[in-house]
Amino acid sequence: MFPDYRSRSFLDPQALSRLASIPLTARRPMQGTISGRHPSPHRGASVEFAEYRKYVPGDDLRRMDWRAYGRSDRYYVKEFEADTNLRCCLVLDTSGSMAFGSGNFRKIDYARKIAGTLSYLAVQQGDAVGLTCVAKGIVQSIPPRQNPAHLMHVFDILEQAVPAGETQIVPVLHELAETIPQRALIIILSDFFAEPDEVRGALEHLRFRKHDVTAFHLLDPLELAFHFRRPMRFVDMEGGPAIFAEPNEIAGRYHKALEQYLAKIQDVVLRTAIDYHRLSIDEDYERALMRFLTGRTQTRGVR
Repeated sequence: MFPDYRSRSFLDPQALSRLASIPLTARRPMQGTISGRHPSPHRGASVEFAEYRKYVPGDDLRRMDWRAYGRSDRYYVKEFEADTNLRCCLVLDTSGSMAFGSGNFRKIDYARKIAGTLSYLAVQQGDAVGLTCVAKGIVQSIPPRQNPAHLMHVFDILEQAVPAGETQIVPVLHELAETIPQRALIIILSDFFAEPDEVRGALEHLRFRKHDVTAFHLLDPLELAFHFRRPMRFVDMEGGPAIFAEPNEIAGRYHKALEQYLAKIQDVVLRTAIDYHRLSIDEDYERALMRFLTGRTQTRGVR
């Protein structure tokens, strides 16, 4: 279907084949442009019954429930769930900290794999995909579309993304909440180096606008473990001053600060009810995506 996807370094054809059997579904009703597989906030034609309502002149008589009339001597029509396609908006953090990686992958490489795979799966099932790269502001942005040629454009931007500059993801999320016009699936890939309270405000803004929000929180195993044995020069990859320190002297304070930060992020997740996945980038990304996709099939959107 998509001729040159096999040449992309961040796509694994075998992983795509295995994951393609699991649909990418929305947890909340979507507002698309064509019939699809996702719940809509509107009523329409579907095989899934929604409710009865009283007949009013002009209703389609084919939707009349004559059995209900026989039981109650009142006219009722059946309403069904309307199904539509979704618009998947990927938000990729391309700030300087995403260039860090202590193993085979940097955070940006891991994010490319997730974003590229989800883009392919969404377009394959008839949904639209867009991409916004974020650093100090919006670096590059393309609106959601669903044709294979557009998907190749998404792949090109993913391949060319270079992590640099400061993190300003919170203001950008507020901007996207106001500029994405209809309900969409917003997938954020970031290390979320921002104040948790500010992140909470941005996520609540997105939820207020009826978007289905997913966050992939990417961390390097060395950031989590802090296994340094000798004096080190720690460089701020987003432009701040470098710090020379003895790891043994600061390890305790580092772990305490990390635990507090992760606890605050977890509190943000609980309060905003987003679909949150914290990932260490040494984890198999296919397993992480399998967990993400199967989890969503069990929580199909409600009105």
